[in-house]
Amino acid sequence: MSSIDRSLNLHVQNLYCEHHGWLQRWLDRKLGNRCDAADLAHDTFIRLLTRQSLANLGAEPRALLTHIAKGLVIDRWRRQDVERAYLETIAHLPEPDVPSPETRWLILEALYRIDAMLREMPEKTRQAFLMSQIDGMTYAQIASELNVSLITVKRYMRDAFLACLSVT
Repeated sequence: MSSIDRSLNLHVQNLYCEHHGWLQRWLDRKLGNRCDAADLAHDTFIRLLTRQSLANLGAEPRALLTHIAKGLVIDRWRRQDVERAYLETIAHLPEPDVPSPETRWLILEALYRIDAMLREMPEKTRQAFLMSQIDGMTYAQIASELNVSLITVKRYMRDAFLACLSVT
C-alpha cells in the first residue's frame, strides 16, 4: 500500500470516527427511524468513498456529509412513493394474479429505474412522452397542448425513446 493510499485511508477513518455518530443522529431526527438512519449514514460514507477525490472536502466535511445524506433521504422517499403506488395497485388484484415476492422485487427495481429516467428528462420531453404513452395523445395533439411545432414533439419523443433504451 502506498503512502498516498495509507493517508487516504487514515483521512476517511478519521472522518468516519469524528462524524458518523453526529450524522446518524441527524438522520434519525429527519427520518424518525434509527435503522433507516444507520443505513443512510453508512450509505453516505460509501458515497463519499466512491467520489473521485476526497481532497475537495473543504474545512467543513459535515456540510458535504449533510448534502450527500439529504440526497439519499430524497432518493429513499422517492423509492418509497414508487413502492407505495405499486403496492396499492396490486392490492386490488385477485389472489392468483398477485405477483410473487421475487417478481414484485423485479418490477419495483424496473419502476425505480423508469422513475429515475423520467426525472432526468427535460420537463417538456417528459410531458410529451407521458402525453403520448399514458394519455394516448397524437403528436399533433401534443404539439398543440405544449404550444410547440410537430417537429419539436418528434424530437422530444426521439429523445424520450432513446432515454428508455438506455435504462438497464
